[in-house]
Amino acid sequence: MTGLYRLIRLGLLTICFLPAPVLAESVLQHPTIEHHQLTLELRPDSHQLVATDRVTVAGAAPGQELAFSLAPTLVLERVEDLTHCQDPCESAPAILFVRDSASSKAESQRIILKQPPANLAGGSIRLNFVYHGVIDDPPRDPRHLRFVTPSETAGHIGPEGVYLSSESQWYPDLDDSLATYDVNIMLPEGWAAVTQGTAQADASRWIVSTKSEALTVVANRFVVKTRAWKAQSGQSIQLATYLFPDEAALADEYLDASARYLDAYIPLLGAYPFSQFAVVENFFSSGLGMPSFTLLGSGVIKRHYTQPYALGHEIVHSWIGNGVFNRVSQGNWVEGLTTYLSNYYYHELTGDEAQAREQRRLMLLGYSVYVRPHEGYPLKKFAQKSDEKDNAIGYQKSAMVFHALRQEVGDAAFWRALKRIPERYLGAVADWSDLERTFQEEAGRDLRWFFAQWVEHAGIPDLALSGLRAQSISGASGHANVVEATVDIAQRDEPYRAPVELEFVLSEGRTQRVRVPLSAAQQDLVVPLAELPSAVRLDPDYHLFRRVARSEMAPMLNLYVTDGQRTVVLAQDSAGKPGPFGDILQRIAAQEAAKPGAARTAVLESREGNRPAPPGSLLLLGDPRENPGAAEAFRSCGERVRLLEDGFSVEGKTYEGATMALLVSCRRDEYPGSVVTLLYGVTPQALGRVARLLFFYGWQSYVVFHDGAVVARGDWEDTMSAEVPIETR
Repeated sequence: MTGLYRLIRLGLLTICFLPAPVLAESVLQHPTIEHHQLTLELRPDSHQLVATDRVTVAGAAPGQELAFSLAPTLVLERVEDLTHCQDPCESAPAILFVRDSASSKAESQRIILKQPPANLAGGSIRLNFVYHGVIDDPPRDPRHLRFVTPSETAGHIGPEGVYLSSESQWYPDLDDSLATYDVNIMLPEGWAAVTQGTAQADASRWIVSTKSEALTVVANRFVVKTRAWKAQSGQSIQLATYLFPDEAALADEYLDASARYLDAYIPLLGAYPFSQFAVVENFFSSGLGMPSFTLLGSGVIKRHYTQPYALGHEIVHSWIGNGVFNRVSQGNWVEGLTTYLSNYYYHELTGDEAQAREQRRLMLLGYSVYVRPHEGYPLKKFAQKSDEKDNAIGYQKSAMVFHALRQEVGDAAFWRALKRIPERYLGAVADWSDLERTFQEEAGRDLRWFFAQWVEHAGIPDLALSGLRAQSISGASGHANVVEATVDIAQRDEPYRAPVELEFVLSEGRTQRVRVPLSAAQQDLVVPLAELPSAVRLDPDYHLFRRVARSEMAPMLNLYVTDGQRTVVLAQDSAGKPGPFGDILQRIAAQEAAKPGAARTAVLESREGNRPAPPGSLLLLGDPRENPGAAEAFRSCGERVRLLEDGFSVEGKTYEGATMALLVSCRRDEYPGSVVTLLYGVTPQALGRVARLLFFYGWQSYVVFHDGAVVARGDWEDTMSAEVPIETR
């Protein structure tokens, strides 16, 4: 999730453009910071920092005013001109500066140097900022219910820990700067700091020799463990963990996993861009990737966050996002490519084809559930994730666009181009146009149509397989030994140019797969087969990113979540009472507080049980046997689910005991695309943990829990690639 802290930074810094009188000149002469030499003292008990920053600025026109951003809680004591001063500089002239009081954004201030020094022969100037102040924005819990987001803070120095990111604006900066850093950090006894780059011998000094968009500093009472490690490529990398004492025993697990992922991705992406990779524990909820380390909240660390979509994702960001940067105004491609390589491709790389297929299926589902037809936006417009729609477009669609690109150019050209990106743009910015140029060069052909179709247009293919016909064709000897099958495929919206796989069902359970090109709104595709098929399936392994109709998805909680009409039915008397159901209602109310009344989830209490169930999707909380209306709705599940005296059965398998709980969804046939979802516990205690994490279990038709842990899950049916039978005459 590296994009989060970097993108917010760029958004805040937009206030630091030069005043109008010199704006035209700044287009030609855009000053940026090349190097920071920082000395930083952190005082957690008083939330204070005391700092000096010697900056080297390049690209400033003679006499041009310079406007630096700095947190409004920091007091700038003086700015000194070091341009013509030889180190050690005993006496440096002061520079007149003013604070821009016209800024309307309270979270930032502009420091404007009215008379900057003349440039050196090399075109750079050197300045020394001396400042101090308070950084104290305590982390707040994230508002979103359905995916993990970091706690919200602009930066914090306190007894519980230190977190200084670019959002904190804790050092003077110029917009769009890519700089190197040399930082000395002073802390109370027993504390340790970690930042980007390479730790020096005394561990308080860090050097960042690769250009970076920003510097993040974290400090706490860490137990530090390091491992000198050599990758299979021969590259030496220092692995490290910075964990709290309670989690220190997990150090080797994280070091082993870090080594495993580095060995997987170095052959694909080239040499690791840094000298160190560290796993750092945070005092608030987070899952962030910074150059050379990842910052994970304690709750995440305790859950052994070593999966490909977790630690593997953050390690890929070392190359994509923290080594090669993206310009937000031109679109964020780094999250999609990182998702493709970690969340998806790692399974393919390690031979787990079943899980790779499942990831492709979930990406199609994620988009189709959260991005309704004609409500998407072009991939090039994606900047950062703020809700599930952004996640579906910027992560899932983007990942599958890279999968489509790989199919289009072939494996050899795709992986050559992928390795070329860090080679060419490490420490620099690359946009979608740069990726297009790189892949075209390696493929040796024009790909303008591909990027225009997939990146610059909204939406995705929406296909309908409507018919299968077949006839025998006589062979050379006059015998019918070839079958010519005709498949009718329509594209409901603007037609896409893309290949799709068809699977023909033959006799005795055999199948034959054929890859065919799509390009028109309506196509009758003719395919030669060895024998007469009985049916055909479209894209059985989900290689084409395409829309799936709600009626074609297996019933699941996320269909309830995204239904335009939703009702919570309290199946038993629990309104206003403490317990898991009351907590769920409070969370739903908080989530929907900003919505207009008509768009909010309706709630039917148990005393309203005689009312007929309203249209749309229903969430039943509790035992439906206690509520006639809930019982009637629950009949949608038929014989698949039965509630017993001390448990329940799912598809004929019985689960009994006070610790058992069930989350189950069934199709509501009278309302296509809507579902009935039941959350039921044999006892209230069985639902405690399940209720807190309810919306994280949204992708299966049923999930069975024992003492809060998942023991079974599955789907009733999956018609995303349903068979279309042959037409009979």
